[in-house]
Amino acid sequence: MEFTERGSEPLVAFMMDKTEPGAFNYPIYKMFADPFNTAGLVVDPTMHDGFVFEVWDIKEKKRVFLRTPEELYHLLALIGAKSKYVIKRVYPKETSPLPKDEPVAVISTEKLFFTVGKYVGKDDPAALVRAQAGLPALGEVIEPFTMPHLVSGWMRGSHNGPLMPVPFIYSKCTRFDGPPRVVAAGFQISHGRLVGTADLFDDPAYDLARRKAEEIADYMRAHGPFGPHRLPIEEMEYTTLPNVLKKLEGRFEATE
Repeated sequence: MEFTERGSEPLVAFMMDKTEPGAFNYPIYKMFADPFNTAGLVVDPTMHDGFVFEVWDIKEKKRVFLRTPEELYHLLALIGAKSKYVIKRVYPKETSPLPKDEPVAVISTEKLFFTVGKYVGKDDPAALVRAQAGLPALGEVIEPFTMPHLVSGWMRGSHNGPLMPVPFIYSKCTRFDGPPRVVAAGFQISHGRLVGTADLFDDPAYDLARRKAEEIADYMRAHGPFGPHRLPIEEMEYTTLPNVLKKLEGRFEATE
């Protein structure tokens, strides 16, 4: 992620555990395209024209650039399918005071299964997001995580569960090897150096989100091996389940 340092350059590093890159689709969309989350899209003239999203099809290894708000519905049609379409970068538009070829957010999109060819663990994605002065304010950048949305991963990479925003001290995953978690490290860049870090989720303002995540975790766990807790079968092909199904090969009989 290369860009020209501004006079004030806040940067947030988000790091997730027990989930996949598509887990960032919802919060990045909220930060840069949802006026109900980011008031600057309405009241800040430097953001009013929106942003450009670079979306990757990580299965077909293709990408497309979509402009918001004019192509918002196209964007949502893709990124709602988070196991296939993943936001890779966000750019300013031509009307922004920022250089349009310098990204304002970058997300890791690599899936270990596609690299190794078999399940070897969760992808544990990360993202860097710049803030302020023509970009979402810091509070708008971390606001999406007040809603612990459902993400794929959790135990054995085979389950849906709530993404819990936690301070560094609670970043270790325990219950059912989870639930999936995210930390936010805040920095200020000064003369090419990172100054910080601030543990942004170490705040009682996120206690309610954590409690809600615990309630959702209870509800999802009660499903056991049934969906929607367990991933749909087309996504289970990237887990260890295919090795189990091989034992049933040849035992299926045709029906009339």
